Amino acid sequence: MNRNNLAIKTKIIEAAFKVSESKGPKFTMNDLAKELGMSKKTIYTVFEDKESLFNAMVDYFFDSVKAGENQLLKKEADLPIDVRFKHILGVLPEISLDVNYTELYTVRTKYPKVYDRIQSRLESGWELTLSLLDEGMETGVFRPVDKLMFQLTFEAAIERFLMGDELAKSQLNYGQVLTELVDMMVDGIKVQK
Repeated sequence: MNRNNLAIKTKIIEAAFKVSESKGPKFTMNDLAKELGMSKKTIYTVFEDKESLFNAMVDYFFDSVKAGENQLLKKEADLPIDVRFKHILGVLPEISLDVNYTELYTVRTKYPKVYDRIQSRLESGWELTLSLLDEGMETGVFRPVDKLMFQLTFEAAIERFLMGDELAKSQLNYGQVLTELVDMMVDGIKVQK
């Protein structure tokens, strides 16, 4: 994909996140075209349908999380391991901070392949995170825990928040819930002095 096509694709994805702030995943391609000031026909030259756009949004989100993790690791190398670990687990891409996650659970039934992609991305790319968990255990900051159990517990909670309807029923947003989850998980494995 050439640079111009990549720029257009990124612009469409970022606009889709913006439209999702108010409408959740129920936004229409007309809503997106209006936000972009672009014809639907142009959008459909980049994304064949809404499902392919959602898949691109999932990849953009998780790729942004990984990029954020790598930036944090470089920037925060001197911080205590428990602080770095919390920050890595709590990375949220700026583009998604205002997204309305309360309706995301509807994706599971309407777009099962997108749901599968979200699940796949949640379950992969844990190497950096688990290396920090190892470092915390080796230095005595964290008590010994089964890494797979930690990962599965975190994944299950995130999946439930994203794909259950609990956020829609509560007054909390995804960022607040993620912060609370990270605090519980990390503080739960910290060695108490």
